[in-house]
Amino acid sequence: MLFPESRTKVTLIPVTPFQQNCSLLVCEETNRAAVVDPGGDLDVVLAEVEKQGATLEKILLTHGHIDHCGGTAELAARLKLPVEGPQREDAFWIDQLPEQGHRFGFPQLASFTPDRWLESGDTVKFGNVEMEVRYCPGHTPGHVIFFHRALRLAFVGDVLFRGSIGRTDFPRGDFDTLIESITTQLWPLGDDVTFVPGHGPVSTFGEERRDNPFVGDAALVHRSHG
Repeated sequence: MLFPESRTKVTLIPVTPFQQNCSLLVCEETNRAAVVDPGGDLDVVLAEVEKQGATLEKILLTHGHIDHCGGTAELAARLKLPVEGPQREDAFWIDQLPEQGHRFGFPQLASFTPDRWLESGDTVKFGNVEMEVRYCPGHTPGHVIFFHRALRLAFVGDVLFRGSIGRTDFPRGDFDTLIESITTQLWPLGDDVTFVPGHGPVSTFGEERRDNPFVGDAALVHRSHG
């Protein structure tokens, strides 16, 4: 995805056996870049960085699950990159990465401590690009999303998918909290916002409000009267 008016290029790179959408964002004015949720397959990610002639400046994380942050410690160490996100309530997930890696057959993984925990109202920057942070717990207790206001584009991790929502059956997940995050933190950003989910195809908030069987407007009305 290329957004000429903002000179920002966005490339989705599916990684790990979970086919997680790792996003490479390049500020074309400076050739500086950030990677959102480098869950693994770092050689594939770095090959795309090299192909675009960009310089990675920062790692941004939506939450602490293995398929989203499993490659973070190695990538940060290799390129001496700062890590920003998620919110600190996901620290227990990040601390479990070595055990999770063994359980799911990943290469040996290391836990890490982000250089900066994030909260709603924070901003993250790379090159000349700035994105807003919204705290959206429910899938995990420390989940955040990144919103590029000029592009009308959000990176929502596993909060929302085309036609679905994030699972809430993991430790400290909560269905009602997730619904509240979506309706109070995502929907007010506008129906025209395109979002990149953690897995699967992109969609818009407007499409999901029309058709999503879990959190669409009709589903919420039905639930409130149920």
